[in-house]
Amino acid sequence: MISRIRGRVLSLDTDRVELETAAGLVYEVHVPLSIFRRLPAPGTDLELLTAYVVQDEKPHLYGFLEEHERTLFHRLLGVHKVGPRLALAMLSAYHAGRLARAIAEKDARALMQVSGLGKKTAERVILDLSDKVEDIAAADSRAGPGAKLAADAVAALTGLGYSFAEADAAVREASRENGAESSEEIVRAVLARRGSGR
Repeated sequence: MISRIRGRVLSLDTDRVELETAAGLVYEVHVPLSIFRRLPAPGTDLELLTAYVVQDEKPHLYGFLEEHERTLFHRLLGVHKVGPRLALAMLSAYHAGRLARAIAEKDARALMQVSGLGKKTAERVILDLSDKVEDIAAADSRAGPGAKLAADAVAALTGLGYSFAEADAAVREASRENGAESSEEIVRAVLARRGSGR
């Protein structure tokens, strides 16, 4: 079992990274978009926590930066009709904590924003995991009241025509940069960013 890989980043693609170990072995590791955005540039040393999955008799490695991300990936794989590709898509649409919150709060609408995830599968994920991801969801709520502000801002933006995934990503970015004290301030910051073309 390969549980982690440490090496030099050789190349990056939107869903995979090549890592060369000190022994000269090169591993191709699939990563969700939420992880890819946080990876360092080629030539940099990196350690990834990995999940080793054999599908259609072919082995694949999936990489994560934090333990709770890998844990959620494994739990998703335990749901009927959720394979590695769909689990990766879910973790690409939402960072692990946000995804766990959507599952714990039984928010099928949020899950259905994931490409390839229909209503029945979303309901199955909620049925199987809503009481099994509370640890990950709780860890994501470390911002306290900020989580409620963000949720309200996401709801406002979806009312303005944003997809749920777009709104969630934009709110997280605006919240990090501006430290807004109300959901209205967050929404204004998001709209200002879009207006400026950022």
